[in-house]
Amino acid sequence: MLTAKEIRESFKTFFESKGHQIVPSAPMVIKDDPTLMFTNAGMNQFKDIILGNHPAKYHRVADSQKCLRVSGKHNDLEEVGHDTYHHTMFEMLGNWSFGDYFKKEAIEWAWEYLVTVLKLDPNRLYATVFEGNPAEGLERDNEAAAIWGQFLPEDRIINGNRHDNFWEMGDTGPCGPCSEIHIDLRSEEERKAVSGLSLVNQSHPQVIEIWNLVFMQFNRKADGSLEGLPAKVIDTGMGFERLCMALQGKTSNYDTDVFQPILKEIAKMAGTEYGADAQNDIAMRVIADHIRTIAFSITDGQLPSNAKAGYVIRRILRRAVRYGYTFLCQKSAFMYKLLPVLIDNMGDAYSELIAQKELIGKVIKEEEESFLRTLETGIRMLDKAIADVKAAGKNSIEGKDAFTLYDTFGFPLDLTELILRENGLTVDLEGFNAEMQKQKERARNAAAIETGDWITLKEGSSDFVGYDYTEYEVEILRYRQIKQKNQTLYQLVLDHTPFYAESGGQVGDTGVIVSEFETIEVIATKKENNLAVHITKQLPKNMEAPMMACVDTDKRAACAANHSATHLIDQALREVLGEHVEQKGSLVSPDSLRFDFSHFQKVTDEEIRQVEHLVNARIRQNIPLKEYRNIPIADAKELGAIALFGEKYGDEVRVIAFGSSVEFCGGTHVAATGNIGMVKIISESSVAAGVRRIEAYTGAKVEELMDNVQDTLNDMRALFNNVPDLGVAIRKFIEENSGLKKQVDDFMKERQASIKERLLQNVQEINGVKLIRFVTPLPAEAAKNIAFQLRGEITENLLFVAGTEDEDKPMLTVMISDNLVNGGLNAGKLVKEAAKLIQGGGGGQAHFATAGGKNKDGLNAAVDKIVELAGL
Repeated sequence: MLTAKEIRESFKTFFESKGHQIVPSAPMVIKDDPTLMFTNAGMNQFKDIILGNHPAKYHRVADSQKCLRVSGKHNDLEEVGHDTYHHTMFEMLGNWSFGDYFKKEAIEWAWEYLVTVLKLDPNRLYATVFEGNPAEGLERDNEAAAIWGQFLPEDRIINGNRHDNFWEMGDTGPCGPCSEIHIDLRSEEERKAVSGLSLVNQSHPQVIEIWNLVFMQFNRKADGSLEGLPAKVIDTGMGFERLCMALQGKTSNYDTDVFQPILKEIAKMAGTEYGADAQNDIAMRVIADHIRTIAFSITDGQLPSNAKAGYVIRRILRRAVRYGYTFLCQKSAFMYKLLPVLIDNMGDAYSELIAQKELIGKVIKEEEESFLRTLETGIRMLDKAIADVKAAGKNSIEGKDAFTLYDTFGFPLDLTELILRENGLTVDLEGFNAEMQKQKERARNAAAIETGDWITLKEGSSDFVGYDYTEYEVEILRYRQIKQKNQTLYQLVLDHTPFYAESGGQVGDTGVIVSEFETIEVIATKKENNLAVHITKQLPKNMEAPMMACVDTDKRAACAANHSATHLIDQALREVLGEHVEQKGSLVSPDSLRFDFSHFQKVTDEEIRQVEHLVNARIRQNIPLKEYRNIPIADAKELGAIALFGEKYGDEVRVIAFGSSVEFCGGTHVAATGNIGMVKIISESSVAAGVRRIEAYTGAKVEELMDNVQDTLNDMRALFNNVPDLGVAIRKFIEENSGLKKQVDDFMKERQASIKERLLQNVQEINGVKLIRFVTPLPAEAAKNIAFQLRGEITENLLFVAGTEDEDKPMLTVMISDNLVNGGLNAGKLVKEAAKLIQGGGGGQAHFATAGGKNKDGLNAAVDKIVELAGL
């Protein structure tokens, strides 16, 4: 029985023998085609050739292409895992002809490969051909049918309709009839009972299409009419996983060795066996499929995110995690642990898995852990909602409940819908969308908090006195215990408090609560139900003793400076960029400030400098603070106070003014702008479409930043002997370095030419093979250049083997002429085996491959090994 690896290689080898250039798979994630997020068919990478935009470098091509179908008209996601043959990521084996051969060769080679090479039973095969469409003047594809007639009886050549047997790239462009090859994998008894003819294209899991041969012979014009293509195209696609199922005598793609190693590893993790439980099997199939999709997407540069292609990948990952969590009891990150078996299974064919294994593992693990933190609590809530809905005799949960799951617990809507479907329920989408519109920016609390009951010591209200005092005599009104992230903390409510509770983008105050008996540290102050809650790690021993609440004044002053600076920055941005600038968020801490604002493009360096100059000029003016506390909102607007869009204000508000900067604000501020010291913007970036972010330092942090800059400049000047004009010295250094580099490059080119000529004079001819071998210190790129130059001059019977060393790193380079490759030599296989002698590894294509290692002393032996393995 052929393995999956052998089947993949046999396909490439077969079409290589038919004069096809074997090309690598294109990335699964598409970056330069706005019409597609993912490669969903083997032809995607050849669109420009098919459309005639670029000439074909090779007129015959074959490959195994990574594909992903989870969006648009090709959306298999919901079927994945529930049946035997749908996948998100799959491999498409294909061969193409661009203006070379056509139907005769395509059909004959398909039959030869399936029946003669792979030994599939011809009595189980069916072919469909296009039945024609009189409305478009298209006759039945009698040409294809006649070719099939050489191999199949007439009754197994089936007419197919326009939907199944006429392929089109789009509304316009290349198109043509296609011929599908179907195989009947049922038992003999089943085949005798029901003819396979009646099951072709009827979605039977064992009577399936395995290969589609597309004959692009027309061009559809904008008016819908067809004209003949001057250069006809063959485009074939065969489902690799389905082919493996057929060849390995299985009735499910998941029973083949494409998936079995992964499934066995999943079963091992879950302490079960694949095949023991139907629902568990579905979960394992989902995970086995999805780990492939996620890993290959990351290798192709698409990380999980909340936008576009990134969201698709995050959605697939979360679907797999949810199945593992619910059905296989995987309560911690587990998918990243499947990478070794995946790489062992597919790394030979797709070396990018090996090259990026650390990145893939890190990304998947972090994504899993993030989602698992929200999943458990969310599922409990959804289970309760489902029970409540069923008890009430309803068939849908409220959109508000689904939105709470999404906003607070990170549940994607489609995941909620999936779980509900499994319970025969739906979600009120209109209600969900209404909630989403109302609160798009609600903060998510990823970690569940266990809270105890409030214990009341005294009745009374809590007043904030922090605008006027940083120390105040207080009493505890009530307290409670909370558990968060495996830590026990306490929340205290005071009758009066100078502590500012986190709100409006400003972090809460820290400090201490002091009594005669002890000092209790306040590690944070939060606002809950408009109440200041002080968080501590311990409770006072005497809860009713007189206490003094003392704010950390250094942190308070730093926060105040940063908060006042945001007001000045806001004003300056409006002056420099325009009145369209609106605050979209902020974060004020003792260390820095962050200010988000609406703007349609990147803020230039010159504009940032103008903003800084305006702000610092106002700081030097030492503008005093004007505070309007508890004034009617109408009066505040008359003052020209700027309100934040979407912010809720009461009838009475607080307004902060520094000269012409007037804003609604409840935060703490400096008494005069001079207390800010200085502002320095350290970064400007995008956080969303039309929203920019500025980060800045004030006061002592600016001094620290400038000290670091000055130290760096001093170090650089020292490197250049303390020249008076460092810029001139650096430019001169760069110019000299460029000149020296050019000299080195010229010298290397001359050396390469000299080495190449010497090698040509010392070619060894053994058994008709022209062997060129050498071991010498030489950069790897130079060895590669020499190899390709020699290949251009010795077009047949060339075996080039170089062992080179550069900066103590050994490298092997192998080049083989095409005729020797066709004769069975494979540079990738040769170099992979020989690399063991230099304690390394490598690979490449059949005609050219390289390997690196650690043991330079093994170079001679490695070169000898390659020659030996080549049979010379």
